[in-house]
Amino acid sequence: MKIVYVKDYDALSEAGASILLEHIKAKPSLTMGLATGGTPKGTYEKLINMSEQEKVSFEQVRTFNLDEYVGLSKEDPNSYHHYMKGMLFNHINIQSTHTFIPNGEAASIELECQDYEQRIKAEGGIDIQLLGIGNNGHIGFNEPGTDFSETTHMVELADATREANARYFNAKEDVPKQAITMGIASIMAAKEILLLISGKDKQHAFSTLIEGGIDQAFPASILKEHPRVTVIVDRDAAGQYFDESA
Repeated sequence: MKIVYVKDYDALSEAGASILLEHIKAKPSLTMGLATGGTPKGTYEKLINMSEQEKVSFEQVRTFNLDEYVGLSKEDPNSYHHYMKGMLFNHINIQSTHTFIPNGEAASIELECQDYEQRIKAEGGIDIQLLGIGNNGHIGFNEPGTDFSETTHMVELADATREANARYFNAKEDVPKQAITMGIASIMAAKEILLLISGKDKQHAFSTLIEGGIDQAFPASILKEHPRVTVIVDRDAAGQYFDESA
């Protein structure tokens, strides 16, 4: 696990975008796994700007998002379909048929999960997976206790996760209780993983990742077993572990 220490969120976003852009340059038909939430927003903004400046095309790129809420329409402002269009897809020349996000309104959620997993495999797997981390160590919506062997599946969202996401809704009661998420085994199947950790509220998550062993009680701990993981962490999240020489 390679850890890159940066001074602040802006530097984290730039570093994350630079890594993704270099991968697209090296492989124009790159398949990226994408995350939502607050942390990746700056990375997407930098990626848009940098790709415009360097005239890098997304025409052959394919993307798979980690997750989507169950029960929200694609047009719902709080859906991840809506998030990805506003944050990235509407600003780059990616083909809509090359962007994949779980369908939270599928008639059969179980079948949707199976189909999503098969679509990833049909595209040759994910070349680089972008991740954030929850305060409780969740990656995607894989809550503590999730079996490391899980592939794409439906989850019951932990109360802490719904509380953390309530800021995007009118009230916590409006946050869906279920979501479709790529499983931990799905995430670990990516050829490379890029984990972004930012903010003082993530200090506990980062210290647990650094100090702790591999335990299903802290899902992100499994990343220690992946051969190619880069963690970009800012000063606020690194806390006492921050490398002043960075």
